[in-house]
Amino acid sequence: MAKMAKIKNTKKDERNEFFEALKLLSREKNISVEALSEGIQRAIVTAVKRDYNNKDIVFCEIDIEKEIMRVFVRKNVVSEISDPYCDLLPEQAEKYKPNAQPGDIVEIELETKEVSRIAADKGKHVLRQGIREAEQGQLKEEFQNRLQEIVTAKVVRIDPVSGDAVVEIGRVEEILPKSEQLPNETFKVDDIIKVYVVDVRDFNNRMPRATISRTHPGLVKRLFETEVPEIYDGTVTIKAVSREAGSRTKMAVYSSDENVDPVGACIGPKGARVSKIVDQLGGEKIDIVKYSENPAEFIAAALAPSDVIMVEIENEDEKTCRVTVPDGQLSLAIGNKGQNARLAARLTGWKIDIKPESGKEEPAINLDL
Repeated sequence: MAKMAKIKNTKKDERNEFFEALKLLSREKNISVEALSEGIQRAIVTAVKRDYNNKDIVFCEIDIEKEIMRVFVRKNVVSEISDPYCDLLPEQAEKYKPNAQPGDIVEIELETKEVSRIAADKGKHVLRQGIREAEQGQLKEEFQNRLQEIVTAKVVRIDPVSGDAVVEIGRVEEILPKSEQLPNETFKVDDIIKVYVVDVRDFNNRMPRATISRTHPGLVKRLFETEVPEIYDGTVTIKAVSREAGSRTKMAVYSSDENVDPVGACIGPKGARVSKIVDQLGGEKIDIVKYSENPAEFIAAALAPSDVIMVEIENEDEKTCRVTVPDGQLSLAIGNKGQNARLAARLTGWKIDIKPESGKEEPAINLDL
């Protein structure tokens, strides 16, 4: 590490040795040279600042292209010293800046022996800290780029008590909680699965962590974007998704091109596209409906497979409505344990009160969001 800190008046071969070591470390750790150099800069500054009473006057610059590295302190030129770590008198500053006057700022590059002494004392710690910071920064950037996207993960172990699965994503391991797994799926070690990155969190002095899920509605949306070219190119838009993972999903789609059937595009020839996604979700049922700006039309479509006779908007501000369905289809409209109506309410954002046409067959059912 002492070699890494030799900055001023070092021989060219020594500078080359530092940057060659940096490139080698970059390859070994699979971290970009830029990210690694930034981490080392921060670590060197932290180490050197300790010799300057932790004042924020220490700087490190690494120019990869020109293979130049500098460590220096910035001090204020003053007529009367109030802080010996930060201040210099004009006659002291003359050594670094001719004709220095109070109010000027001078940069003092650290001598090789001084930096070497600090590096020799804290070199291993500085290097470890620099690498750790570089790894954290790069991993956070990688996860941020995957935020709200699907990633491929490998199951490495499963907790026999909680059922949580530890999965490997690139160079890190993350936990897929049992609560974020589909109810009907079981994993084995070495299984390759698709997960959705819900969130990325950053903890001090720790690697960034991602919240991953297989139950999030975003997983269904991203799967359709992958399987349906019309969604990928923007011809068809997914307007809303409501999901009860492992059981049923409703998805509303729209196309501004009147020649394109958005529902048909998602279903695919002979149902091939939607079937492929159903298989990836362990048989989860998927209802695809056409979105409409007209609330009544959208609500009626969302209650499929039930027919709808009429949708009455009761309060537009509060988004409440009354839906009339044919006698004998109330159970179909409501669904098993209210699932169909519940998903329709979430999909549309409306509170739905359902009643049969006769009004006598069964009592009306109210479904909130």
